[in-house]
Amino acid sequence: MIRMSEAEFAGVAEQAVASIPAHLRKYLQNVLIEVRNRPTPDLLVDDLADVPPDELLGMYLGRSIDEPDVGGSSPPLPDRVLIFRENLCAMCDSREELIEEIRVTVLHEIGHHFGMDEADLEELGYD
Repeated sequence: MIRMSEAEFAGVAEQAVASIPAHLRKYLQNVLIEVRNRPTPDLLVDDLADVPPDELLGMYLGRSIDEPDVGGSSPPLPDRVLIFRENLCAMCDSREELIEEIRVTVLHEIGHHFGMDEADLEELGYD
């Protein structure tokens, strides 16, 4: 297990977002990146029922940009990428590994915002 402060961890996550090319980053204006210690029971929905809570590294909550807008009178809530700090720290044996896993997890979850499924993300090396 590697220890990293919440502030430093959030900074690494921000660097991962900053590494996304500007022409794609503009589509992330309505996406919040949140660092949480670990997933709460209310986040463990049916799609994730088979994933042990201590193995869940991140999740995307929102509507991908390729899904049609069903329309509504109120502005859309921001989409969210949740990154689970304690789970990531627990799985890594070095600081370098943790930094890479944070990067991969952030990019993986942002990939869902762009409409990619697990197979697409695996092909890109974000699994």
